[in-house]
Amino acid sequence: MSNRVRVWDLPTRLFHWLLVFLIVALVVTGYVGGGAMDWHARLGYAVLALLFFRIVWGFVGGHWSRFRSFLYAPSSVAAYIGGRAHPDHLVGHNPLGAGSVFAMLAVLFTQVATGLIGDDEIAFTGPLNRFVSSAAGVRATWYHKEVGQWLLVALVVMHVAAVVWYLRRKRQNLVLPMIVGDKEVGTPAKSSRDDMVTRLLALGVLAACAALVAWIVGLGAAGAP
Repeated sequence: MSNRVRVWDLPTRLFHWLLVFLIVALVVTGYVGGGAMDWHARLGYAVLALLFFRIVWGFVGGHWSRFRSFLYAPSSVAAYIGGRAHPDHLVGHNPLGAGSVFAMLAVLFTQVATGLIGDDEIAFTGPLNRFVSSAAGVRATWYHKEVGQWLLVALVVMHVAAVVWYLRRKRQNLVLPMIVGDKEVGTPAKSSRDDMVTRLLALGVLAACAALVAWIVGLGAAGAP
């Protein structure tokens, strides 16, 4: 018997697709360079606001968006890989998907942080560069360009490959639930709350996160001559 479950609330879905758009736009502006670097920085600030939002939403968002719903023990990961999936593994993020989520958050946070303090000594200096040494700013830029971006590309490629693999081999469409919010599962499962109150809460959280990013960026401007 099939059960329709609201897995991804609207704020989580919007976060996902906005992040996809921003990552693509960051790659484009980063490689265009020149005047596009101003937009590259703005897009990076937007990503940071989204990341802060996702951290908060991981504690107060819909059931399947909360970190506690996909923070798996090593034994759960081993069971899933060994074909002994728990019913919950088939609703929200499975153990492997959960690992990719945490890895993506960590890599993106590091990428934004190195952008904030970086200095390429040519066309761009991060707003928080004044708080670190010149050598640290150069190292941050090196990581940002030579390591971080390729880690991010690798994670994106792995994510897309996993989506395609699940669709072709397991006949599981992981994209559709991230568009419509609902998923058909074989056993009864708890639905994520996704009502007007939840959405207004998400809007308030996002506004607070955007204000926090504006304050962080402003720290650099405050010290400018």
